Amino acid sequence: MMIGITGTPGTGKTTVAHELCARGHMVTALSTTITPYIIERDEVRDTLVIDEESWAREFPRVEGFVEGHLAHLLPCDLIVVLRCRPDVLAGRLRARGYPEAKVRENVEAEALDVALIETLEEFRGDQVLEIDTTERDFGECASLIEEFSQGKIPPSFGNIDWSGYLGEEV
Repeated sequence: MMIGITGTPGTGKTTVAHELCARGHMVTALSTTITPYIIERDEVRDTLVIDEESWAREFPRVEGFVEGHLAHLLPCDLIVVLRCRPDVLAGRLRARGYPEAKVRENVEAEALDVALIETLEEFRGDQVLEIDTTERDFGECASLIEEFSQGKIPPSFGNIDWSGYLGEEV
């Protein structure tokens, strides 16, 4: 079974993936698989542009977890969308040294549910779990993901609304 962990940058995907790995799970960091698919570097947005369609089409099916903000483009059996309250997300991204424009872009994407909407365009609702990482420790998030992957907790999404953060300074 291939379980994807997706979400806006800064929501905790990599940290949760490290916890899952420490618990003995196989985890593939998708950032390590994109190099052959890089088309260019977008200097304005401070990001790499990749050929997402080729990358997703050629990605080998793996057992375990796949982690990255594009995991929802892969044919996963289950998908987990990590979320974080926009003001907290902004702090996490600033701590990483993100330029202010990139912080704003990601905070707006989180407030608009972009990762969740893109996920729901690719997956049935019974394959999706949305987790708010804002006040949860990453061990708890990893446990929820394990339980979801084992069928111990049901799919759940659509209970987070951060649209009130749109247009606010964070």
